[in-house]
Amino acid sequence: MLKRMGVTEADLEIAEAIRRFAQAKLAPHAAQIDRDEISTTRYVPALAELGVMGLNLPERWGGIDASPTAIILALTEIARACASTSSMIGAHYLATDSILIGGDDALRARYLPDAATGARLGAFALTEPQAGSNPAGMTTRAAREGDGYRLRGVKHFISNAAAAQFIVVYAKTGTDLGTRGISAFVVDRDTPGVSVSPAETLMGIRGAPAHEVALDCHVPATNRLGEEGTGFRTAMKVLDNSRLDVAATSLGLAEAALGDAVEWAKTRCVGGEPLAGKQGLQWKFADMKTRLEAAWLLSLQAAARRAAGESFTEAASMAKLYASEMVAFVTDAALQMHGGYGFTREMRLERLVRDARILRIYEGSSEIQRTVIARSVLA
Repeated sequence: MLKRMGVTEADLEIAEAIRRFAQAKLAPHAAQIDRDEISTTRYVPALAELGVMGLNLPERWGGIDASPTAIILALTEIARACASTSSMIGAHYLATDSILIGGDDALRARYLPDAATGARLGAFALTEPQAGSNPAGMTTRAAREGDGYRLRGVKHFISNAAAAQFIVVYAKTGTDLGTRGISAFVVDRDTPGVSVSPAETLMGIRGAPAHEVALDCHVPATNRLGEEGTGFRTAMKVLDNSRLDVAATSLGLAEAALGDAVEWAKTRCVGGEPLAGKQGLQWKFADMKTRLEAAWLLSLQAAARRAAGESFTEAASMAKLYASEMVAFVTDAALQMHGGYGFTREMRLERLVRDARILRIYEGSSEIQRTVIARSVLA
């Protein structure tokens, strides 16, 4: 494992332990998980034992207080073995980061220690059928009712929803305030009036199922994150973090694809010569490696800013944008080098290509990242 800019020995120790687990326990079953659409939540107890489920949390709340860089390295190793598992963990982090950032100590104490031990899995419900990249357009409402709120609405593409014990739901408490009217609530999955649809049929990351969640339930006011109207700010801070998680998943998939391509090019002969001897392919490898290293540096730069307590919104968007576009190029180029063999399910490259496709969409599409970056530049 190469030591890169800003990576400490402690970061490497965490990553190495997770690499060993991922290659031994995740990689051998990744193809079956994809083929049979088996939820990777089966790995939660083992991941929690390693500290992964609380990697993003401080020790005070049951986590291991890992650095942002360690989180990137860990998710990269997991994604290299199984991107579905990385995606499932990322969805859990979205929920626990929401509580960590927006909740009070009482709410943190109720949910985060159990989330870190794997006793409770989290889900994050922001997206709606008609409100994906535009949260201001959400129609889910939270109206005052007794000692709490009545939540009514539908959320869509919610990862972990079927297996989660709690879901962080974003809803409008103010109807004419745009994003300033959005609030956030922790909703226990077994609350009467919460229903989860069967899983969507997905193109990739098929072991991290996404569901529609219908809500007509009462939630106590003590389960609100922060004051009314602060939900959008919480969500944007959470998404800054999660964009680095997506970048890490992109790095892991690209590392896997590049490794497969190198091995193939060294052993596959055409005209009596290994493919690795062809200058055209050598130049393609140079482009793949250069883009991969650039994505690493953008991701580690954003992690360093996050660790320093600096604003890292622009840096996170650049890392997510570049890494998710990079992995599309690398996985496609690797499959192309394999010719017809790469198009078969006997090799994992077609799965890597499918898994990589979502990374340019969720946690803010590439177009949204460009908007965020442009606003920062013009400001």
